[in-house]
This record gives sequence, C-alpha cells and structure tokens, in this order.
Amino acid sequence: MNRVEVLRGPQGTLFGSGSESGTVRYITNQPELGATRFFGELAGSTISGGNQGGNAKFGINAPLGSTAALRIVGYYDRFAGYTDAVQPNLSVKKDVNTGDRTGVRAAVEIAPDDRLTIIPRLVYQKVKMDGWNRRDAFNILANPFTTTRPPVRLGERQIFTQIDEPFNDKFFLGDVNARYNFGDVALTSVTSYTHRDIDVVRDAGALTSSITGGSFGLPPSVYNLNSPLDDATKANAWTQELRLSGGKADSRFNWVVGGFYGNSKRAYSQQLLVSGYEALVPSGDFVNTRTVAPRDVLFYSNLHYKLDQFALFGEGTLAVTDKFNLTAGLRYYHFSEDKEQIFDGIFGAGANGKPQSQPGSTKADGIAPRFIASYKVTDSTNLNAQVSKGFRLGGVNDPLNVNLCTAQDKVTFGGRENWKDEKAWNYEIGSKSRLFGGRGSFNLSAFYVDINDLQATVTAGSCSSRVIFNVPRARSVGGEVEFAAAVNDHFDFSVSGSYNDATLRSTLTSTDANGVVTVVSGIQSGKRLPSVPKVQAALAATYQQPITPGMNGYLSATYNHIGSRFTQVGDDLLGTLNLNSFGASTIGGPLTQSTFRYNAELPAYDLINLRLGVRHGNWDIALFGNNLTDEHALLALDQERGTRARIGFLTNQPRTFGITTRLDF
Repeated sequence: MNRVEVLRGPQGTLFGSGSESGTVRYITNQPELGATRFFGELAGSTISGGNQGGNAKFGINAPLGSTAALRIVGYYDRFAGYTDAVQPNLSVKKDVNTGDRTGVRAAVEIAPDDRLTIIPRLVYQKVKMDGWNRRDAFNILANPFTTTRPPVRLGERQIFTQIDEPFNDKFFLGDVNARYNFGDVALTSVTSYTHRDIDVVRDAGALTSSITGGSFGLPPSVYNLNSPLDDATKANAWTQELRLSGGKADSRFNWVVGGFYGNSKRAYSQQLLVSGYEALVPSGDFVNTRTVAPRDVLFYSNLHYKLDQFALFGEGTLAVTDKFNLTAGLRYYHFSEDKEQIFDGIFGAGANGKPQSQPGSTKADGIAPRFIASYKVTDSTNLNAQVSKGFRLGGVNDPLNVNLCTAQDKVTFGGRENWKDEKAWNYEIGSKSRLFGGRGSFNLSAFYVDINDLQATVTAGSCSSRVIFNVPRARSVGGEVEFAAAVNDHFDFSVSGSYNDATLRSTLTSTDANGVVTVVSGIQSGKRLPSVPKVQAALAATYQQPITPGMNGYLSATYNHIGSRFTQVGDDLLGTLNLNSFGASTIGGPLTQSTFRYNAELPAYDLINLRLGVRHGNWDIALFGNNLTDEHALLALDQERGTRARIGFLTNQPRTFGITTRLDF
C-alpha cells in the first residue's frame, strides 16, 4: 500500500452511492519507471487458546525499457483459528475458524511521453475459511435446559454444529487507468471489470429443527437431520468513468467534471438440503410439493439482479482571496434495478404451497451537492464549514417465507416489495491547526446529519426472513477532536475521541385485524440507530532511540475504545426468550426453565496493542502483541429465526503474539 485516505462526511458528489458517512480509499503503489526493487514481509503469530497463523508477502518492481515498468505483488495469509465447535456427541472440534488467503496484484505503467500514462492492472484473491468467528449463547439443539437430551453449556468461544461450515470467496479485478495531459487540463479514463464467486455453507440445524421439531412437532429422527444451507453468489460488474480536471497547485481555481456508468449482474441462490427428510415424513402438510426444489430441499431460492447506474458530476474550488476558499460540487445520478425471484420448498413456497415467483424493479434519480468554505485565520489555523449530501441506492426486498410466519407477522412485514433511496444531509464546522512550529496538530469538528428514508434492516419475526424498511426521519449529532505531537526526536503521540448521538426521529406502526396498533420492530422515535457507538477514543504513542549508527529501536503502543451499540434496529427490545412460545420444549423437553435471558446490547470494549522493533537501513524486525488484555469483544448479534433457533455473537481475535520482518532493497 502507498497510503490509506479517510475522507469524513458524505462524499456522494465525487464517489457516488454508499459514501454517506465517509469514504476510505486504499491507494496501492504504482510501478516505478527506471527502478528495480524487491520487497517482502514474513510474519508468524500464535493466538491464546487458538492455533498459529502468519503471512508472507513478496513483490518486485522492474523496468521494461525506458518508458514502462512492471510491479507484481503476491501474498499469502494463514488466519489462525480460535473458535471451538461442540458436536452432537459432545466431542469438540478445535479452532474451526482457521483459514487461508492467497492473492496477487500485477500492474504495468506505460508512459511513452510526459503527457500520456496508461496503467493496466490485474488483481486476484482467494479466501478459504473453515468456519466463523462467533460464539453461541443459546442453541435450541444444545443448551443446559433440556431433560431428555444431554444438557450442553457452551464456553466463551464455543459454538454448536453438526457439520462443517466452509466459506470460499474468489475475487478478480481488472482495470485500466489512462491519463492524458493537455497542458493545464487532464483527461482521465478508468475502466474496470470485477468478478466475484462466493460459496458459503452454514449449519442450519438449529434453524431447521426450530421449525420441524419446534413448530411442526416432528420427532428427533427428523429434527436431528443434518441441515447444510448453501449460499452461492456470482457477480459481475463493469464500470467506466471519465474525468476532466484543470488547474495547478498555485492556481486560484481548480476543477473536475466527469461522467460515470456502471452495469452489474448478480445471481444468488440458496438450498437447504435435509437429506432423508421426505423418506421420514412421507405425506401430510410437512412435505415439500417440490415444484422447483430438488428432493429433500426444504428451502430453495434462485434470484437474479441487474443494476444500471449513470451519473454526471463536477466540483470546483475557488481561492476568493489568499485566505478564503470556496468549493462547490454536484452529482446527478440515475439507477434502475430489475430482480427475478423464485422461492420454493416447504419453508419458501407461498401460502398455497406453490413456488413464489416475485419479479420486482425499482428506479430513482437524484442530486447530491456539496459546499465547503475554508478560511485561514493564521498561517497555522484553518476554519472549515461544509454542507454535503450522501445517498444509498434503493432496492427490492425478498418475499417472506409465508409458511413460517404467524398471522400478525404476515401483516407487519408483508407488502413491502421495494425500499427507497436513503439520503443524508451533513452540516459540519471545524478547525485544523498546526502547533509547536509544525511538530503538532489540533483538529476539532462538530456535525449534524439529517437522514431521510433510512434503510433499516429488520428481522421479520417468525418468518425467518429479513426485510429492509424505510424510516422517514433520523438524525446524528456529535463531534470529533484530535491532537498529535512530536514531543522531541524520540517521542510522538496522538489522541482522538468522538461523540455521536444517532437516533430515529420517526415511528413505524402496524395494525392487526382487530385494529390493535403496535410499533414495528422497535422502530420508534428516540431509539438509537444501529451499529453506532456513542463514544469512541484512540491513543497511539511511539518511542524510538538509536542503538548503533544507522540502527533505531522503537516501542509503539495503541489503545482503542469502542462504546456500546446495537446490531439492528429493534435489538433493544430483545433480551428475553420464551422457550415455550414456539414449541421449543418439544426439543429436549420438558425444560428446566421457561425463559432464557441475554443482553442484546453489544458492550463497550477496549483493545491494547504493543510493538517492539528494530529498524536498520532496508529492514525492520519487530515483536508484537495484539489485544494484550484478551478482551472478548462482541462485534455483532448473530441470530436465527428471530432468536428462536439460535442466539450468538460475532467475536474478535483473542490475545495474539507474533514476530514480523520487512525487507525493501
């Protein structure tokens, strides 16, 4: 990597959809003309309570004559595992979330003269994981409340599975970046093609048994069957962007205008194969009519998406005076999406037992402006004010699994075929200052974000579906502060913190057949937005000291604090599971207790990392320790069938120690 750029606030004007709260840009190193370089990295690590991992990276930059150069980078990562899987016979598979990542990136820079530069690039990556970084808090097939099944009490980093859960992800990117300078004006063309092939197998035993055993009341010979749920995704996308830019570093006016077109196609399918089901349940209401689904496939879906995007954009910065700059930008966008959907199987078919075929489409257009004013108070302090708009494209919801829904859930979550664009207006003021003769900096900002048609993902109760709702109003208000200083030639540090109060400003309700009005999935004015911690803080410090001429020793430490948060809208309503409300007592019952209590709010956590190393010329070797306090952070709530089947949490990596070496010559 050359650098990572963090652009805060909505960046919709130049970067388009999905950049409402900011954009992170990963800038890779480009080929260097006339230079021969070799570089590499080798690292190994071990996880407390887990196994060993490591990585190896190697690259080369080589000239191809005087007007071209080649840069190739290859890498391999071994991800150490730390999650253990309890099996039905109560044996334990260790470290099931071990995995591998392999990749290569190759680029050629062709510069026949000082005006034209062409850089074609190819990127390929393959990820293979054996399992997931989660823990199970409750599993309908493995819990301590049973009397007719062996009680199971799962440990802090344990899950319950009957089958393996492999994950495979293959990614290919090919792009061409061409730039031609017409004096003070430059034309840039970026053409890219991506292909991605993902296959995920999940153990849906808890989900399936909660229906076949809990809801249907079928015997253990049926609900104990293996239930692999296979998710397969194939996606292709073409994009083309053209930009004209003008102005120089010392110019009073710099500008960029351009156009963007994107076309993407995605095929997504799911199959829940419960081998032997139809032989054990030969007739009756609990047998799949199998119009489309293969034998023993209780849930089948086949979906095809086609998305087209078109945009025109422009932005300019005018130096009104030597101290006052104005920036204005605008993006016009239009998109359309078509979706074909087929659902079948006893879980996925319609209320009449026939396959659900629900084509859908959506389209929209809009504008995303941005205005920035910057005033230089002194040579070391700037004041900034910004008004900008970001957006996320709308889409088409999947149909509900109506055979699994209660009557009320059909009313509450049904009839929502599409969701609309989400729009966010950001109002921000701040200052940036250089201190101590350039050895320090102090940045301060405050913001208010007004969100319209917030896209909220909710779990559709008993339906074992997820639906995206549009919440008319939401808002986020807060501030950020950063301070950094190089105290002397040996010691530097930085500290930052932020506060974000993000809440809903609308309430969604549902009315049942008796006229009773209820709030939908906790979407109520005043409730917190999901995934947003109120408080975050970070501290980093480095001390370095010469050991011998040309050799420096260093010690670096980082501290990160992430506040509490919720995973989805409505999770604040969770916390108590009635074990008898959906027939769960038929699995391992009678149960020793009728309720299970848990905390759906993800607690705050703190991470401390340390690095001790030596640098000399073109090499660097270091010992490192990550998550030194072995903090067990909960990253997301991971539930099945609205918590009825399984309640789990995605977790972070435990305490890790390792050594890494870098070479550049």
